[in-house]
Amino acid sequence: MTQLETLSGCKLAIGAYPAFTYNAIGGGGPAELGPRDREGRRALRFAPQELTIPALHSGTTRWLGLPLPPGLQIAIEPQRLEGWLHDASGAIQLAFEAHFQFSALGLYQPPALQVCCELSSGACRSRCHNRSGSTLSATGEATLVGVALVPPSGDPWLDRFLGLPDEALAVLRCRLSARG
Repeated sequence: MTQLETLSGCKLAIGAYPAFTYNAIGGGGPAELGPRDREGRRALRFAPQELTIPALHSGTTRWLGLPLPPGLQIAIEPQRLEGWLHDASGAIQLAFEAHFQFSALGLYQPPALQVCCELSSGACRSRCHNRSGSTLSATGEATLVGVALVPPSGDPWLDRFLGLPDEALAVLRCRLSARG
């Protein structure tokens, strides 16, 4: 059994907007680690119902150096997180799917954004974003990066404000450790 812990220093960006800096401490969950395949990779599978990702709000998130305004929140509901880990190199690649649910003061809650991307310890390059991740360190820390094409939510105001469909960048700092 392997345990994932999410760390501080994460980032999220959509389109050409500046990135949110996000403290994701307190998130994570257990994963099943499979046997090595011929290429030295091991399957990593997280059960979405056991995976937690802290919400973005004024206590966890800064944008342009300032905390998010009180009452604004983006909850992240994982739907899928699975892929592989290469023991020898520390490379990681995970398919990530989640619903991002925006709310303002509990009064405005448009449909959730559907986000699907490949999170990788390698590099990701797209029209708007160019970032590199990092493989597992000796302490089990890694930075995973990925770009998703976010489809329209169906809410005209939110879609226009975010310019959907558009790209979103995720930078996840995390730690993997053996458990049990």
